[in-house]
Amino acid sequence: MNINITGTGSYIPNIIAKNDDFQKHEFLNVDGSGFPHDNKTTIAKFKAITGIEERRYLDNNLNTSDIAVIAGQKAIEDSGIDPETLDYIIVAHNYGDVKHSSLQSDTVPSLATRVKYHLRIKNPKCVCYDVLFGCPGWIEGMIQAQAFIRCGMAKKCLVIGAEALSRVVDKHDRDSMIFSDGAGATILEASDEPGGILAHESATYSFNEANYIYFGKSNSSDAPEDIRYIKMNGRKIYEFALINVPKAMKSCLEQSGKSIHDVKKIFIHQANEKMDDAIIKRFYKLHGEEVPDKVMPMTIQELGNSSVATVPTLFDLVRKGKIKDQELSKGDVVMFASVGAGMNINAIVYQY
Repeated sequence: MNINITGTGSYIPNIIAKNDDFQKHEFLNVDGSGFPHDNKTTIAKFKAITGIEERRYLDNNLNTSDIAVIAGQKAIEDSGIDPETLDYIIVAHNYGDVKHSSLQSDTVPSLATRVKYHLRIKNPKCVCYDVLFGCPGWIEGMIQAQAFIRCGMAKKCLVIGAEALSRVVDKHDRDSMIFSDGAGATILEASDEPGGILAHESATYSFNEANYIYFGKSNSSDAPEDIRYIKMNGRKIYEFALINVPKAMKSCLEQSGKSIHDVKKIFIHQANEKMDDAIIKRFYKLHGEEVPDKVMPMTIQELGNSSVATVPTLFDLVRKGKIKDQELSKGDVVMFASVGAGMNINAIVYQY
């Protein structure tokens, strides 16, 4: 039995926030002090490091669960399955539904249950739950879904990554420019078709690294004391990722029985263009190889970092020919890889 992705879908929000839109922001250091240079310089340095030129934000009337439904519906339609035959709906996110201008996260019922409700699925044996695993959440959901299928507990699963980070950013924090919103989804099925998931790898580093990404107060002392925002130690994350992600990818590839020369595409979490480039270079260096052309599709320049949504959205766009000079062919060996809050790392080797 093989386990294949039979359908994909994504939702890219309509609101485009360009780097120039941050010109009037008051960026502050963690201690509340001002930056030594103007916003034009700050934004230019940000662009040079991250590669981000613009990002997408949700319309005010939408929530994370809403866009999860849209992406999930597209994946169902793409696969051609009857949604009543789904055994699991797994939704990866981090902050639940945070309504526009709200101070609270809403996670009851689970976002997966909300997705099932809006898809109008009646079957009570379609089980729904959420995954909180940082940015690698969608990949972890895929790993769990394939485990259910492999042990006979399921035949078809819908796995979604959806997030609205624009609702939890501190406008006084320079890192707020990184984050964006979006949703990506896949249908995973037991199949007689060749290929599918060949291997996976997961790890949690928490002894010293647990709080590299956390919820913290605003950089502005004028902000309400009881409100928290997404915060991160960018330098620590960068150093951690460069050491540990390539190792996890190498281990996963070795388990798959495939060689580095078999890998056609690497769908890596779109967190920081410079960091992703460095991770891929180190991964290939571990095999004594140079990085081949067009192996790493990128969307971070236009879509920013949408956390759990970046990898499934990227895969959907490439699969459907929506990224220039990027395509997939039957039999291609690809990798999914991510790193994020926890600190969690994971990877999958998949034959298309």
